Parts: sequence; C-alpha cells; structure tokens
Amino acid sequence: MSKLAQKVALITGDSRLTHTGVHEMLNQPLFTPYRMGDLDLPSRIVMAPLTRMRARSRDHVPTTLQAEYYAQRASAGLIIAEATAISREGFGWADTPGLWTEEQVRGWRRVTDAVHAAGGRMIAQLWHTGAISHPELLDGAQPVSASNVDPGQISFTWAGRKPTVTPRSLTKHEIQVTIADFARAARNAMEAGFDGVQILANYLYLISQFLNATTNLRKDEYGGSLENRTRFLFEVIESVLNEVDAGRVGVKISPMHEGGAFQANDETLPVTEYAIQKLSNYNLSHLLLMGNTTDFSGTPLEKLTGDGMFQHFRPLFNGTLIANVKMDRDRGNRLIAEGWADLVAFGRPYIANPDLVQRFAENVPLAEVDWETVYAPGPHGYSDYPTYQPSLRPSEVITPYRLEKS
Repeated sequence: MSKLAQKVALITGDSRLTHTGVHEMLNQPLFTPYRMGDLDLPSRIVMAPLTRMRARSRDHVPTTLQAEYYAQRASAGLIIAEATAISREGFGWADTPGLWTEEQVRGWRRVTDAVHAAGGRMIAQLWHTGAISHPELLDGAQPVSASNVDPGQISFTWAGRKPTVTPRSLTKHEIQVTIADFARAARNAMEAGFDGVQILANYLYLISQFLNATTNLRKDEYGGSLENRTRFLFEVIESVLNEVDAGRVGVKISPMHEGGAFQANDETLPVTEYAIQKLSNYNLSHLLLMGNTTDFSGTPLEKLTGDGMFQHFRPLFNGTLIANVKMDRDRGNRLIAEGWADLVAFGRPYIANPDLVQRFAENVPLAEVDWETVYAPGPHGYSDYPTYQPSLRPSEVITPYRLEKS
C-alpha cells in the first residue's frame, strides 16, 4: 500500500494505520465512509464527470493516457467517468469515448483495471447527445431529438465549435432502439469493469430534450404532460435495470437555465420535481444533483440558487444525494453536516489536483487549472499535474470525524 493510500485509509476510518502530520480533517464529514447502493465508499469525496477530449478520435476508444489520468485520482471515494456515448447515433462531442463496440469495452477495461489497482471505485456515465451533436460528427447524418427544434447551442466538432442544427424527430421505433442502446451500454460498462453506471438525464442532451417543453413538441405518448415527457427517461431507467442491479445504477438530473431553447420556463421545475419524486421508487444507487451553473435571478428557478437546489430536492428523493457544482472543501463539509447532501462531487478542482483528497485532508492550497489545455490533446494539462509534497511529522494515530446517520 502506498503512503498516500495509507493516509487515505486512516483519514476514512481505518484506525489500524498511522498518519503523518494531518490534523485538519478531524472534523470533516467529507472523510467519513458511506454505503452508496451496493458500494462501500471510503469517503464522501466524489470526482465529478469531466469531458476532457482525450479518447481516440475516430473509433472513440479510451486510451492508456486516460487510464493513467483516472488512476492518479483513485483516492476519491468514487470516480464518475466522463460522459460516454451509448451508440454511434448518440455520439456528439469530438474526441470523447463510447461504450458500444468491443474495442471500446476493452479500452475502458484498461482504465477500470488501473483505477481498481490503485484502490479506487469508478462508475460509467451513459450519454446520448441528441440535438447537441452535429452532421460533421455523424458522417453527414442529421442529429436526432424529441422534436425538430434547434436547441440553439454549440456543437464540439473535430473542426471546432459550431452552432447546432435543426435535428429530426425520433420515430417511436427509433425511441425503442435508443432505449435498447442505453441497456446495451450499461451491460458493456459492467463488462468493462465499472462498479456501476449513471444515466445522464440533465443539461442539454437527449433525455433533457424530452423533458423540456420547448424542445419536446410531440403529440404522442412521449410529449405533452409531465408523465409523457418523463416517459422516455423512465423507460431508459427500466431498460438499464434489466442489465444492472439498482444498487449500482444512478441518475444525474437537475433543472437548469441555459440559453436558446433551454432557458428555464414554467415547466422546468415541475417536470424535474415529478421525475425526482418518481425516481425514489426505484431504490437507485444515487441521484446526482447539479447546483445552478448560470444566474437564476428573475427566472422560475430563482429560489434554487446556491444551496436552495439541494434544500428543495433533498426532501423529494429517498436515497443517496450527490451535490455538485461550485463545491469547495468547506461547502462540501457543511452540506453533509447539515443533511442537504450525502456525498459531494468536485469537478474543476480535480482537473489540476489528482491528489485532491490529500489536499483537503491537510488543508493545503489547490493547484490552478491551465484552462488552455483542458480540451487539448496529450498529457500536458491532463496527466502531468504534480501532487502536493507535505512536510513529514512523527506518525500518530488519530480518530476521524464520525457522522451520525439518520
């Protein structure tokens, strides 16, 4: 066991080990162990999914560089892998990975093996971009969506960022094929060695395009009422549950206020409330809830600003809630201590701090992100961020914070 692994084990509750000079984590709820579905997590620090564009360009296979990158961050209580396309039709962001071919499964197996060898746990995030894709990414084909409404967003193509185009509406048969693609990708994820899966149901992508009254103008059983607009989401969930135990399946969903067709409207909050309340019936592994990424002032989501997002939805979901967006060490500890979240997902801090757990434990400064390299190819600004080197003190056994579970 490495020195860092020994430190993490102590920090997260293994009193058989000693630690060198770490006192700051004594009262940090982030460092208490947690049972999430079927997984035992050594801490409540989650690495959020981060699109980094390092997969092979044309076949969407994860690389050995990605295996190195994720293994460096294996001290997280849980890693949620970057969004991963479920099918060729669902692909919609240049240089991102897939989970629909055998070669992609083998590529991900290299990644999960590396993470497990480093003592970590990792789940896959299942992604269909829908109308956010672009013909340049689909061999000239038109992207698909709930309806033929241009979302007014940006596509990330191999030639650079381009405006989205008007998609075509999925037929009922194609909806069923897409649902089956989610199930196949979930099955492939488990074959690839992931410890579970997360269904991406928020932000700008296909499931959100069904939920959003502006992008879903359908007149059939997939459009109109709250029940109908959430039907696709729950059929996807049920198809995935046919392949993976509920204790290893989670959902990422939140109401959002973005530009174009995704500006918050009077239906945005009600459809999310309906969906999250119904999610409680499935005994899922977790719900990942994003805080506001834009200014909610003057919108129907204004009361959800800041901690309001978690305070509003915590009572509506009977299960593990992961809080995400604009999180730092102090806010994460507070949200857990106050009962608004069970786990906290950190995104941007993990870009430049592969040893984020250690830095939080010792309350040392975080490294700064080199934003010019976030989406650039190669190891620079990806797997070459250095780890913190603390000064050593005499070893001593300490007692970690214990959080009462309600």
